[in-house]
Amino acid sequence: MIRVGLVALLALIVVPVWAGQLASLAVRVERVSPHGGDVRLALYDEASWPNDDAEPVADLVVPAVSPETIAIFKGVKPGTYGLKLFQDENRNGRFDFTWLGLPAERYGFSNDARPFFSEPGFSHTRFKLSPGANTITVHLQ
Repeated sequence: MIRVGLVALLALIVVPVWAGQLASLAVRVERVSPHGGDVRLALYDEASWPNDDAEPVADLVVPAVSPETIAIFKGVKPGTYGLKLFQDENRNGRFDFTWLGLPAERYGFSNDARPFFSEPGFSHTRFKLSPGANTITVHLQ
């Protein structure tokens, strides 16, 4: 009986300390098109950023709400990350291009980094995610 009580007490002490070490990230997505669809967000660390086939650290799909959509990542390990996102208007699950190879859907990166013939490098998109609540704003292009 005492052992069960001690374990329960330790769980109450240890869990909040562990949970406090994680971060949440609220992303305010601005300039969302009124055409609807979803906003797809992917959070990457530096090791996975340059590789489109790499799995993101975390990803979200939320309904697109014009002119601003808010998406919240929860339970993320604090660190340095870069964020890629786009408005998937036709909800086909992929970023579409025109026949000329230009983006057909709105997109954005953390720090509002702009592409120059290709997506920006991690150094242009990186931001620090601290323990607790964090918020960034991204304007779709």
